[in-house]
Amino acid sequence: MDRFTVAVITQTPKPQQAIYAAMHQDYAEAFVWDDRDTWPDETKCGEIVVKNLLSGNRGHYGPLEHPQIVLNCGWFPHSTMQQIRTHRVGVSFDVQSFRYTGQRIIDVAEGKQDVEEVFYLRPLGVYSDRQGKRYEYTEAIRQQDVEWCLAACKRYQERIHQGFSEEHARGLIPFDVRQHWVMSANVRSLMHLLDLRWKLDAQLEAQKLCEAIWPHFQAWVPAIADWYEANRLKKARLSP
Repeated sequence: MDRFTVAVITQTPKPQQAIYAAMHQDYAEAFVWDDRDTWPDETKCGEIVVKNLLSGNRGHYGPLEHPQIVLNCGWFPHSTMQQIRTHRVGVSFDVQSFRYTGQRIIDVAEGKQDVEEVFYLRPLGVYSDRQGKRYEYTEAIRQQDVEWCLAACKRYQERIHQGFSEEHARGLIPFDVRQHWVMSANVRSLMHLLDLRWKLDAQLEAQKLCEAIWPHFQAWVPAIADWYEANRLKKARLSP
């Protein structure tokens, strides 16, 4: 999966139990916290949440907005960051700025870092454009693109040495420089993101991001993930 990485920084413990408590308070006469010692365990809460909120396309997603997960996403191209920030609901980002992180561009120019550690180029293969026209990304063409990235890094280095500001010089570097970011989402908003960016016609790199997020989602809310996989995964349904 290239160098793409997604790691969990923190997450709400017992998220399915938190959703259960929120759902239960909707119709409970009592203050639900007072009954916390009798709440079902995490596994049972997951089953109850799926049965009462999700099964049969009930569409009761509000309680799913309480648990939060914070993810660190790394080595994805800038274009993926743009895609993932579009059409988002309930997702927050802190993204690596190229006003402050240009040293690695200079490191490429000086041979201290590999071009493809700092820039993303698609794998070799046959692709198609949005009109369905097919083309091949060959080794020879890809090598030309590697050389272009290196030349751009050297031009960036030259401008910095001439006294240009980083935000001015960064305009010279290729578009798909790799970026790291931190993003937080709740259970509902993460499913919304997966609906949008894990469709079969989504851009390749956005699909790869969703693939890397998915195991963390499964481990965090297993019952909800099982329901999502069976009912929504890659089916391009209208996002909740």
